[in-house]
Amino acid sequence: MYRISLFASLVFSSVWALNPLPESHGISKLHPGDKGIENHPFVLLAEDFEAPTLAAIKPRWNEMENKDGKVLELVADKPEASVGRHCLQVTATLGENTGGHLFKRLDPIQTRVFSRFYVKFAENAPYLHHFSGLGGYNPPTNWPQGTAGEHAKGDKRFSARIEPNGSYGTIPAPGGWMFYTYWNDMKPSAGGRFWGNGLWPEGKPAPPRGQWQCVEIMVKCNDISQSNGELALWLDGKLTTHIGPGTKTGKWTGEGFQVNADGEQTFEGFRWRTVQELAVSYFMLSHYVTENAYRQNNIANPPNINRVWFDDIVVATEYIGPIVSVKK
Repeated sequence: MYRISLFASLVFSSVWALNPLPESHGISKLHPGDKGIENHPFVLLAEDFEAPTLAAIKPRWNEMENKDGKVLELVADKPEASVGRHCLQVTATLGENTGGHLFKRLDPIQTRVFSRFYVKFAENAPYLHHFSGLGGYNPPTNWPQGTAGEHAKGDKRFSARIEPNGSYGTIPAPGGWMFYTYWNDMKPSAGGRFWGNGLWPEGKPAPPRGQWQCVEIMVKCNDISQSNGELALWLDGKLTTHIGPGTKTGKWTGEGFQVNADGEQTFEGFRWRTVQELAVSYFMLSHYVTENAYRQNNIANPPNINRVWFDDIVVATEYIGPIVSVKK
């Protein structure tokens, strides 16, 4: 009995062991200041917002949502290590719009994608509804599909957005970083609808206010018929969470779970897809704000303006890492 138990333990340990992921600098190390990073063979998209106008930026994206021209604006600001001068300011105004987005279709589709962006929240940043991330549609489209509340079938779609979430007002605005996910084996809410499973890193780290932060995520597709897909988050080059087969978590409900090294449950891994035709097909940079986000966090008098800044986006098939400072 001991030998059988030991053998089973070794087998399960090897099956559940996630391959280690890099930290600090990746592709970025080869391109100080991100200079020329758009030419790296692993890079699928690079956007530094240094074009003179939004119209000049638009051809690099498949869709730009900028209602009445009042949401997106190029302004003078940047992360410290950036060699540029400008960034993208996204302003959501209650009663006028819900913010905006940039959508990039990845062609061809990819089975593993890393996306890095810099973001800065205002000193008085309020809560928001949804943010940025990666996903897949089968067939791929040049725009995001409105499918909230519906089960993400493994032959049709999946998504993983990284966003600050207030956890019903228990975390100060803008909230703690959380993956908002839809995939084949997600759990439904108590009412039977599918509103996305929120997957929290251990400790629920929050973005700083008034400071630039480097955010990078990875989505790795599963092999067909297996649940070996993965999801990861880096903050300022530090691997903050890596979710896959064998990850220990708290209780998993229709609202999601929190990674917990001493958790009561063991996650089986992601079955993002059930067919080869579905893989990562898009990256979306988004700042989406609704009154519902404030209601969920018990804010009686929400501000009219909700503003955020983005810069230095890179999407690639290998780990990117923060910008390497140019030696002076």
